[in-house]
Amino acid sequence: MTIARGLRNNNPGNIDYNPRNDWQGQLPPDPAIEKRFARFDSPENGIRALAKLLINYRGKDGMPGIGLKGIDTVRETINRWAPSVENDTEAYIKAVSVAAGVLPNEQIDIRDRRILLGVVTAIIKHENGSMPYTPAVVSEGVRRALA
Repeated sequence: MTIARGLRNNNPGNIDYNPRNDWQGQLPPDPAIEKRFARFDSPENGIRALAKLLINYRGKDGMPGIGLKGIDTVRETINRWAPSVENDTEAYIKAVSVAAGVLPNEQIDIRDRRILLGVVTAIIKHENGSMPYTPAVVSEGVRRALA
């Protein structure tokens, strides 16, 4: 059985590798193993990076007519995270909204631990086809992001 790339790389959000990002626990690139995506030393550090990116999105330009200034809805977050050129973004938005317990265009506070946990959990499931981590592992990654 093949293990999903995001799980193999301890990068359950499938974050692209960027040499400018010095993520906590990020491993150096190994082109023989992975060319495009970042690799981490633990799932918790991969989840931390995922959550940190979502928090950082708040300061980016949002979509006209949705939410307030900046990215502050699930629709805007997932449109940035998973562009439609590579994903069924509408299905992704719906899955994350349901999991987080919010409407797609509802303004959210991504720094609210409950909301961040819901969004992170839904992204992990969507990106990897399952949730292989215990709630404690996901919670620790989110805790590290909020610390």
